[in-house]
Amino acid sequence: MESADLRIFQAIARDGSITKAADRLGYVQSNVTARIKQLESELGTGLFYRHNRGMTLTSSGKMLLDYADKIIGLLDEATAALSYSGEPAGPLLIGSTQTTAAVRLPKLLSEYYEMYPKVELTLTTDLSNRLAEKVLQYDLDVAFGNFRYLHDELASIPVFNEEVVVISPPSIDNLDEALTKPSLVYSRGCTYREMLEEMQQSRGRTYVGQMEFGTLEAILGGVSAGLGISLVPRIVAEKQAQDGAVAIHEVPEAMRHMQTELIYRKNAQPTSALRALIDLLGVS
Repeated sequence: MESADLRIFQAIARDGSITKAADRLGYVQSNVTARIKQLESELGTGLFYRHNRGMTLTSSGKMLLDYADKIIGLLDEATAALSYSGEPAGPLLIGSTQTTAAVRLPKLLSEYYEMYPKVELTLTTDLSNRLAEKVLQYDLDVAFGNFRYLHDELASIPVFNEEVVVISPPSIDNLDEALTKPSLVYSRGCTYREMLEEMQQSRGRTYVGQMEFGTLEAILGGVSAGLGISLVPRIVAEKQAQDGAVAIHEVPEAMRHMQTELIYRKNAQPTSALRALIDLLGVS
């Protein structure tokens, strides 16, 4: 089994089509087909179901894809680590929650890019649990998030300590009243949403409505328009509060602080680009 075959297999698994994979890899389609058939013959099992809509992984194919992601990820890391010339360069795939991306990363990444212009930065936003999975599968080099449960293969470094507050329309005077209103949240799996639900339940508010929004800006706009409340970092709410768009309510001390962590794979040799990011954050 050669690494080139695994890359071809991985591309087909991702694209669901030999034609698309061949185009993306710059290979002749017949060559890609032959390599996959050879790989299936070598392993003694079918890796794909062929059908009108393309190709779908078999159970054996799904198992191989897990190994292929890890093997190719390690090969790419080894290449990056061994080609280190002293100046950070190459791709750095960063994941982040939307809130952290909006509040903490613009200044950080701007400073980073100014210092290391040869690094190709890519930022992906998602929920914390999905980001952790993407780091595990080598789809991301590193991720910022709020991780209540962390896989054994991931290392974490605390980087930002956020004070969280409940925000409401300005007409609401106190936290108890605010917690009776509908909550404006991200989709299920968001740590801020889970904390707000726990807070409402602790006050006996078990049947409060929820509205899901896709961006932080939409949540802030919805709260200021009177749709309901939300839980956000204080740093996000302060300007809105100064402008009179929202009211800020402090939460109980036990739930007031949220730790944002930087995660990466324990078994990975950090690239020069990742080492530079960790150094810039001033953590180790």
